[in-house]
Amino acid sequence: MKTEVLPAFAGENELNQAAIEKAGTLLRAGEVVAIPTETVYGLAANAYDGEAVSKIFKAKGRPQDNPLIVHIAKVETLSDLVAEVPEAAKKLAAAFWPGPLTIILPKSEKIPDAVSAGLPTVAVRMPSHPVAHAVIEAAGVPLAAPSANLSGSPSPTNAKYVFDDMHDRIPLILDGGSSAVGVESTVITLATERPRVLRPGGVTVEQLRELLGEVDVDDAVLHKLAEGVRAASPGMKYKHYAPRAEITIVKGTLKEFRRFLESKEKDAFVLCFAGEEQYFPRAVTYGEADDGLSQANRLFDALRELDEQGAKTVYARCPQLSGVGLAVYNRLIRAAGFKFVEAV
Repeated sequence: MKTEVLPAFAGENELNQAAIEKAGTLLRAGEVVAIPTETVYGLAANAYDGEAVSKIFKAKGRPQDNPLIVHIAKVETLSDLVAEVPEAAKKLAAAFWPGPLTIILPKSEKIPDAVSAGLPTVAVRMPSHPVAHAVIEAAGVPLAAPSANLSGSPSPTNAKYVFDDMHDRIPLILDGGSSAVGVESTVITLATERPRVLRPGGVTVEQLRELLGEVDVDDAVLHKLAEGVRAASPGMKYKHYAPRAEITIVKGTLKEFRRFLESKEKDAFVLCFAGEEQYFPRAVTYGEADDGLSQANRLFDALRELDEQGAKTVYARCPQLSGVGLAVYNRLIRAAGFKFVEAV
């Protein structure tokens, strides 16, 4: 099929209503549409229509055992999607919705197995991007939507990267500009004895603990998913978000990093922080040092730029493992296939 790209805005703060309505019509007809969100672009389909959802998996080449996130435009919709809305979910929704937080709860009978990958739970969030909100309203149904990229490759933060991966696979891409956050939402499950973060994102573990008290962090956030364990959330797979280049994360100071590179391939690329590119002949930057928000905003674009520049081997500076930096590290370690070294 031919993929159409339409601007989602008619002016600076005015939505392109014709484009929004076209997206809604396609979604009601069981088609898949790429839409912008504040995190990354999503590949959306009617969450109540298992056949429509199957088209997402086909377009992405996504494994069927990887659950999807359902996007809603009103808090009230949550009660239709889950078996029960506990007090903790109400607190999280009041504090962080709309925004980059996904809540996992036991699902209702309305959720097809194709959305939950056969799990008894469903992941739900309310995006803050005005285009995503408007498209959900126009479709009249919740939308299941993973990131709008080929499975395993870096998530797209603009319409160009969506088109690079999805042209001739889906009928429509809405261009809403660059994503503000740059990495996927935080995922927290309330279907366990204590709240547990399964994927870090723009809402930090520290913020969640301040609201809920004790919040665990799943071992799979920083380590490989154990053999035979099913992914309870998107983004828990072994290798994900990866460019074609082989990435190695190098832990240590800038001085140690530079010394480490002295014995490495001269044609290797470096993924470093802004201002550090002056030290390396082939460098791509991904945000400011010690600024997780700017790193998150740039990471996926930087990984795609490495592909565009023909990088084969990449050595990456390691972000801090706190705040939004934890989300950046979570994505980077998967892009690297958990390959890292200590620079000493």
